[in-house]
Amino acid sequence: MPTTSDYTFHSAVTAPSHGHGPAYWFVFQESKLLVRAAGEGAEVLQASTAEELGLPILRRQYLGELRQDGQPPLHCYSAEADPSAALPDGVSAEGLRQLYTRLDEPLFQIAGRAVQIVDWDRTHQFCGRCAAPMENLPTERAKKCPVCELTNFPRLSPAIIIAIVRHTAEGPRLLLARNHRFPQNFYSVLAGFVEPGESLEQCAHREVLEEVGIAIQNVRYFASQPWPFPNSLMLGFTAGYAGGDFVLEEGEIAEAGWFAPDALPNLPPPISIARRLIDWFVAEYGKK
Repeated sequence: MPTTSDYTFHSAVTAPSHGHGPAYWFVFQESKLLVRAAGEGAEVLQASTAEELGLPILRRQYLGELRQDGQPPLHCYSAEADPSAALPDGVSAEGLRQLYTRLDEPLFQIAGRAVQIVDWDRTHQFCGRCAAPMENLPTERAKKCPVCELTNFPRLSPAIIIAIVRHTAEGPRLLLARNHRFPQNFYSVLAGFVEPGESLEQCAHREVLEEVGIAIQNVRYFASQPWPFPNSLMLGFTAGYAGGDFVLEEGEIAEAGWFAPDALPNLPPPISIARRLIDWFVAEYGKK
């Protein structure tokens, strides 16, 4: 399966004025991507024009170019199909989570971008201030009201996600918790949305205190990940335990505990930055 390192994606807003060959069309019915089966994998729809898709398209957006060395670039579009439309033969509508292991990685990443732009376009047809129809700006991903001039950009919701390590006499331990929505014995690291007027570090301290009642120290940036469920930007951190006993936020956290690198419960899939943080802990503190 090709990875994102094999490709480069160049984001753009304005579609080419001249014709081009087949392009990738990331077409969604509501939040599900239309794909064709390819063995155990899946393929994104390709067509030179929207009309070739054989679907009633409500709205479309140009995304940019996907490039690979030595090959012509492939243009990419997102589009929203009528949710009541019958699908062409061989085409199915599937959620992005289910497609993670079936789509090539670069196409999955673009699909995550596409679903957020489709949703933003669909839900911002009218001005939130004066209710006038919004107009797309020609050179940037934004909508502007021609009446009151309110400008709207695609929404992103920043959230922190954090791996907290405690050093004990028995060895290093990682804090994992089970949300009430999780299955039994399924745990992950803590996460929460950033509030207005709050730095990322302040959010990390607050979320950990609110969810499990402990203090942390040495908060360090780890990595980030766009997370299109529905429009988050996950900002990963590591931190050390600074004190306190568990006091769980009853409405959200069912269980929490300190886990050794070689005694972990069921974990999030590799798709997530949560798993990358857990894998970092195992690599850093597991048996060499």
